[in-house]
Amino acid sequence: MRIFESHAHYDDEQFDPDRDEVIKKIHESGVEKIISAGYSLQGSKNGLDLAKKYDFIYTTLGISPNDIDDNYEQEVEELDKILSMELTNNNINNTTNEQSSDRKLKKSKKIVAIGEIGLDYHYSLEKDKQKEVFIRQIELANKFNLPIVIHTREAVMDTLQILKEHPVNKKGELHCCPFNRELVKEALKLGFYISFSGTCTFKNAKNAEEIVQMVPDDKFLIETDSPYLAPEPVRGTRNDSRNLVYIIEKIAKFKNKEMYEIAEKSYENASRLFEI
Repeated sequence: MRIFESHAHYDDEQFDPDRDEVIKKIHESGVEKIISAGYSLQGSKNGLDLAKKYDFIYTTLGISPNDIDDNYEQEVEELDKILSMELTNNNINNTTNEQSSDRKLKKSKKIVAIGEIGLDYHYSLEKDKQKEVFIRQIELANKFNLPIVIHTREAVMDTLQILKEHPVNKKGELHCCPFNRELVKEALKLGFYISFSGTCTFKNAKNAEEIVQMVPDDKFLIETDSPYLAPEPVRGTRNDSRNLVYIIEKIAKFKNKEMYEIAEKSYENASRLFEI
């Protein structure tokens, strides 16, 4: 069965000793496509380098709520510059009305979303700053016609309010989605995809089965969030995309389907969302 990893961090320092070897083994195991998820300005740059190195790796660019610092305004501006350089061609000599009216010409298929972005009140209560950076990156997504990858933790109502007040043209996904009924229900209404990680396999995961069953077959994704959140039965180890099989197995059980059906549906969904 073919597998699409929708969210991983192979630029993380935990992979420094054996990154290329691990990525090779992952690809040989049947994981055909990988999204390297940005979380900081430097992490986004590193992810872009990985995507350019491997033809089966794609990337998102973004600043997560846990990586906002005092230079966030300049960092968002730099993200804008990187996106402009990678995704558009502003050096058009022919200035006919037809061409000048649409100057955003895609040059790179490697950047597929803005993310991970959002709100996280678990570690930081700088709510106004988090909201500002979240909204500014939604604006970037709309400017470059990209979906977003949302990180939300202990901030359900504020996350939903921002998504309703600042609509995302290309929608996106709730990464490592919390098992919160209201969040999932409203996100689905807004047109977002729901991404399940190893947390759905945890023995203490409340509402996991109910939430998985809530999500239609054309709206779910799978991810590891590597190197974090390794699923049962390898919980506590360094995670990588080969462990997606445990997540697929659990979702198949919850949805009463075969594993290959879950793998294929999630592959189709991720390909549609990220336009790969």
